[in-house]
Amino acid sequence: MTVSPLKPAAANPATRPELTDDLKTAVADKTAAALALLQQARGEFPSVAFANSFGAEDMVVTDLIFSSRLDIAMFSLDTGRLPAETYALMADVEARYSTRLSVYCPDASTVEAYVRDQGINGFYRSVEQRKACCAIRKVEPLKRALAGRGAWITGLRAAQSTTRTALGLREQDTTFGLVKFNPLAEWSEAEVWAYLRIHNVPYNALHDQFYPSIGCAPCTRAVAVGEDIRAGRWWWEDPALKECGLHIKTS
Repeated sequence: MTVSPLKPAAANPATRPELTDDLKTAVADKTAAALALLQQARGEFPSVAFANSFGAEDMVVTDLIFSSRLDIAMFSLDTGRLPAETYALMADVEARYSTRLSVYCPDASTVEAYVRDQGINGFYRSVEQRKACCAIRKVEPLKRALAGRGAWITGLRAAQSTTRTALGLREQDTTFGLVKFNPLAEWSEAEVWAYLRIHNVPYNALHDQFYPSIGCAPCTRAVAVGEDIRAGRWWWEDPALKECGLHIKTS
């Protein structure tokens, strides 16, 4: 397929919401609730870990963990196809919070076999091949990252997509067999960006270029004003089925 990402000329207003008193109050209230859930997760599951994909939401959770000095492990997945801006943000996070990230990569021999059989961009040809690529580059490394843990933390929000509308603050993850905490499940996009602005938290530069949801570079494009925030992910597929396998709700 021909890939032709949109390239809006104007700055993205969604990343700079008006910081009204009502919005600030909502962010303060939801911040307190998110911190309480994170503390609960750590108290109940000492081995709990935060899976950081460096989206705007994940940067909120990152800042909450570090600024509150919560003893919660953090890791990320490097699929090998991330945008340069994501790698730049990873370096910024290490500098900002004086940390060294724990990064999990896909098995090289499995990636090589996929590319040999399907081509470097074989994931464009069918949903099945796209999901196979996600399984290799995301799901398998995540399984290794979560091995031995009783729970994990995400930056998911219910309003992000049609596949996440029933998202709860706490769920039983049947895919990985452990509890999943979603402290930002009830946050709005404006609240996420208000938090980042209020606390001067670093974020992916692509967000300002109309990339509200950022994954691997070949599978992410900018969105038009008014388009769904997940429209730029796997844009050639049915919106009702657009998940990579990390967050599949089976019950």
